[in-house]
Amino acid sequence: MTEQQNLIIAIALSIAILLGFQFFYEMPRQQQQQAEQQRQQEMLTPSPATVSAVPGEVPSSVPGMSAPIGATAVPKARPRAELVTDQVAASLRIKIATPRLIGSVARTGARLDDLQLADYRETTDPKSPEIGLLAPTGTEHPYYAEFGWVPADHSVVVPDAATVWTAATDQLTPLQPLTLTWDNGHGLVFEKVVAVDANYMFTVTDRVRNTGDQPVTLLPYGLVSRQGTPTTQGFFILHEGPVGVLDGTLKEVKYKDLQDKPAVQSTTTGGWIGITDKYWLVSLIPDQQQSVTARFLSTKRNGEDRYQVDILGEPMTATPGATIESARRMFAGAKEVKLLDRYAAELGITKFDLAVDFGWFYFLTKPFFYCLDFLRGIFGNFGVAILVFTVLVKAVFFPLANQSYRSMSKMKQLQPQITAIRERCGDDKERMNQEMMALYKREKANPIAGCLPILIQIPVFFALYKVLFVTIEMRQAPFFGWIQDLSAPDPTSLFNLFGLIPWTPPHMLMIGIWPLIMGMTMWFQQKLNPTPPDPVQQKIFAVLPFVFTFMLAGFPAGLVIYWAWNNSLSIAQQWLIMHKMGVKVT
Repeated sequence: MTEQQNLIIAIALSIAILLGFQFFYEMPRQQQQQAEQQRQQEMLTPSPATVSAVPGEVPSSVPGMSAPIGATAVPKARPRAELVTDQVAASLRIKIATPRLIGSVARTGARLDDLQLADYRETTDPKSPEIGLLAPTGTEHPYYAEFGWVPADHSVVVPDAATVWTAATDQLTPLQPLTLTWDNGHGLVFEKVVAVDANYMFTVTDRVRNTGDQPVTLLPYGLVSRQGTPTTQGFFILHEGPVGVLDGTLKEVKYKDLQDKPAVQSTTTGGWIGITDKYWLVSLIPDQQQSVTARFLSTKRNGEDRYQVDILGEPMTATPGATIESARRMFAGAKEVKLLDRYAAELGITKFDLAVDFGWFYFLTKPFFYCLDFLRGIFGNFGVAILVFTVLVKAVFFPLANQSYRSMSKMKQLQPQITAIRERCGDDKERMNQEMMALYKREKANPIAGCLPILIQIPVFFALYKVLFVTIEMRQAPFFGWIQDLSAPDPTSLFNLFGLIPWTPPHMLMIGIWPLIMGMTMWFQQKLNPTPPDPVQQKIFAVLPFVFTFMLAGFPAGLVIYWAWNNSLSIAQQWLIMHKMGVKVT
């Protein structure tokens, strides 16, 4: 098989992969996102809904932890807004009032199960609903955190999901912790103090005072439970689901890997464990100096998967007249990079920043984020920050790129001689290669050096894509004009004349203004490069700008803007070099 045939096959396969990506991944993903947005909107609108009652779960036996820790009431599913409204009216909830959180704590069960993020909304419309993070049992998809005690002797009565606690205050604020108490009537008085800072960190301190005449051994636990498998991006560069840092090692578990399988269990000192979405995280953070048993597990409830992460501490014995105490933290909020770094530094949380999926290129992605965030602070716009960042990257690689462009200009200058050699040698490949190598050596030209600018861009392109894709700071960050979210694709389309025709094209035809600009810059840059001598190669390379325009149309607008701007800078640099070398620009 000839090199020409290999090239044709490689390009054909690449185009097939790109088209397959659009049809079989990108379109279904968009449909899933739309369905999920519709579902969340319906959850916020009261409407009758019921499901069969499910049996309550009992606390696990301590040695094997064979079942989920904690206990659940027998609920009848109702819309979240309706449920919470009724409970607040019945004074069964304590209001959470912080600058960044809206919600309540359930007096029944003492769960953290009602939380919305005041700073983030479902869409760019400022009137759209706040992001709902936690939801009570009885809603369509309960999602909550719970802290308490597991008795070594199961005859000891401890609080459960049906326990009604007594509250000392009527709300929880950063300046006013919430204290809940409950007496089991058998010599144990339980106290739970819930504190929250001005951001997303809760501290839950559980105390038990033994007023009886016998010692009691208890084990402190914390859990995060989520019912129903959420709709995820389903993209290989992003993890969504159970996650944690156990004994200093990041562990990511997919939802499907937990279904109908044994619990994943590990003993760890320090670290954290939780459940992550693309932008949001609910995690348990034990005392970083104490050893705990951490688990990821899944169970079935009424045919629906329930996911749980939990931690179980060492046994603690309350002798008569004594008090035992255990404190854990819980993060519930947006995965803001600087905030996670601050918590990691101030609270000593091991690798807490890995809650943001920076991936294998961590050494590039995180510095890129901080550079972009710094530039955003100067210019007030992430889009402008991307433009300036691109200039800085070009400046760093300027000497190498300059050498490559000189080599490409030299090759373009030698194009007539290369064509003459090919015509003279005909089918004698060996002679042709010898003469061309002699020409390159004589003229000091390197035909491979022209590939270096593209190779340089690949890691930068991927790292920047990762930053735009996974960091919440880029979510709904506006640029100028029609680009109101740099993390989303360009919303315009050539096929409705960019909004002039009142028609919404299908997703595969959403080829916006910025992808077209990128395609044009790519096409013009090709014109500056040496023309491939083979006619088939010429045709293939001529098609590539159109293929990339189609492919990148579904990528974040910020990435397309970067690519277009980078192409423009490369064109200017290459044109200047060609002009100085006296090479004709065609």
